[in-house]
Amino acid sequence: MATRIRLQRHGRKSYAFYSIVIADSRAPRDGKFIEKIGTYNPNTDPATVDLNFDAALAWVLKGAQPSDTVRNILSREGIYMKKHLMGGVTKGAFGEAEAEAKFEAWKANKQSGLEAFKAKQEEAAKADAKARLEAEKKINETKAKALAEKKAAEEAANAPVETPAEEATEAPAVEATEAAAE
Repeated sequence: MATRIRLQRHGRKSYAFYSIVIADSRAPRDGKFIEKIGTYNPNTDPATVDLNFDAALAWVLKGAQPSDTVRNILSREGIYMKKHLMGGVTKGAFGEAEAEAKFEAWKANKQSGLEAFKAKQEEAAKADAKARLEAEKKINETKAKALAEKKAAEEAANAPVETPAEEATEAPAVEATEAAAE
């Protein structure tokens, strides 16, 4: 029986969620499967993978053929690196302890690279937010200047209207004092 490691679709429309399963190569995509070895959620950034490492390695060693997407997932998780190192142990190129040390070093290097990538993304997001804030401040300053100019123009338009009214109230008072002096 030819076995495949492939994805089985779940989730709602436009929000796919996959199970990583071992299935007969003749079974339909969402049909009968032998064993579920993990899940894959491509909707998060970065994509979330929950994988039973030992079960996946055992099936790869038994000869199960992964689909293209699952092959990428298994490679990213280190299944193929571990298989490669175990092949070196069986050939006598190095010992099992050395193979385990190499795998742990690879895993640590991969983890530090992932952390650096996340830090870079966070820094880029902060820089983007800062740039948007600066652009918003410039727009607000421009709007404030335009509003101040508009208020100044309104005050200038209102100021001459008030001046004749003041002169009109002062004129009868002046006339009244001139009439009293006569």
